[in-house]
Amino acid sequence: METPDNATAPASDAEEPTGIAAQDWATASADPQYHAAVVDLLGALAYGELAAFERLAEDAKLAPTLADKAALAKMAAAEFHHFEQLNDRLSAIDVEPTGAMEPFAKALDDFHRQTAPSDWLEGLVKAYVGDSIASDFYREVAARLDTDSRALVLAVLDDTGHGNFAVEKVRAAIEAEPRVGGRLALWARRLMGEALSQAQRVVAERDSLSTMLVGGVAGGFDLAEAGRMFSRITEAHTKRMAALGLAA
Repeated sequence: METPDNATAPASDAEEPTGIAAQDWATASADPQYHAAVVDLLGALAYGELAAFERLAEDAKLAPTLADKAALAKMAAAEFHHFEQLNDRLSAIDVEPTGAMEPFAKALDDFHRQTAPSDWLEGLVKAYVGDSIASDFYREVAARLDTDSRALVLAVLDDTGHGNFAVEKVRAAIEAEPRVGGRLALWARRLMGEALSQAQRVVAERDSLSTMLVGGVAGGFDLAEAGRMFSRITEAHTKRMAALGLAA
């Protein structure tokens, strides 16, 4: 996953960490509710990275040139490395990785099934828009995590290079055939709606995550901040659409 332009920056990033955000995992995880929330978060991230690896590997088959195919294969390998980091972390805190991922598999699989791209360009836009929305969400949550968990989450959200790659290829395609822009803009708007709905659905189904977001865990979001968070994610999406040369 990636946020190529780091378009969102949680307001709390500029503040001195307090509460759980100032603690390490050993201290923070003594709270069973917080422990459960982090396990859910890492499980969701891990399955997301595994799905990203699979999707990029599939997209590579649609690549029009060998250079494009090799570039996507390299990015897929980076996503799998991120998955391994999360898998290892779950094991290190005595959590069975498959069990942590399982609750999120259906929702993510449904999202990918409902948003299957019809061609190479739609695949690029999906990875750029969809993955970036997820990354923005996880970055927002990371600001409220303990120092150890926050460092891991931010590390696996590092840009694999797909963002700049997608922008270059999509803009070139639109320049060559301007009509493509309208179709891709509609596709990106659909992805935005599906991605936000999917994120909200996952959170609503997991008590630990929803409690973290609405402030039940010390240092979490309150409802007003949750609204501001989704506003920031929407603003970042608009910036990315402009980078692609598409209207939001």
